[in-house]
Amino acid sequence: MSCREQPTRLHLVRHGEVAEEYHQVFGGRIDMELSPLGHRQAKRLAKFLDDRPFDRIYRSPMVRVRQTAEPLLDALGQAAVVIDDLREVDFGVWTGYKWYEIEEKFGMAAIDWLVHLQNGDVPEAEPMDVYESRIKRSLDRILSEGEGDDVLVFCHGGVIRMLLALLLKEPFSTMDRFEVDYASLSVAEIRGDRVELTLHNFAPWQWLGLGEEPSED
Repeated sequence: MSCREQPTRLHLVRHGEVAEEYHQVFGGRIDMELSPLGHRQAKRLAKFLDDRPFDRIYRSPMVRVRQTAEPLLDALGQAAVVIDDLREVDFGVWTGYKWYEIEEKFGMAAIDWLVHLQNGDVPEAEPMDVYESRIKRSLDRILSEGEGDDVLVFCHGGVIRMLLALLLKEPFSTMDRFEVDYASLSVAEIRGDRVELTLHNFAPWQWLGLGEEPSED
């Protein structure tokens, strides 16, 4: 156990909705932008979090994550540390295909994508040991630098699932039971080896009247 009583609070945020042409697509390493709705989600997220002090903020280098983080960083007057290893998993030959196309083209069920990645079934995809290693390297750095702090991490759905798998000591392939919506927030409190998931998949924009705003499309 850590000698510090104050837990490390790890706030995990997935990026907002991506551009329409990438809906239901295995995007992975495609450096897509947010949709108009995604930008509104990011602003609502910033409004929800802008009165919360964060000791450290980290983000993935990918455009959709940068665009999600920008409104909050501007409001807080803080900068995020960019960690290249927080980028999304590489889906190999699945990249760019829609979910409904996967079974027809590759003979596998897209809904089981975590299992297929775990088993190495997807040609040219990032090997699971490599993916797990780089996310663990990121997590170790974040927890080492931010012990006892309130830490915010902007990243991706697959990355959040891997972070949860590492924190909860669960296989990555079982993380499909944790939904990770666009612009959602999950919070883990960490005291040494004890991890408590105190909030999961809370999407502030769903509770702040976003759906009532005029469309910007």
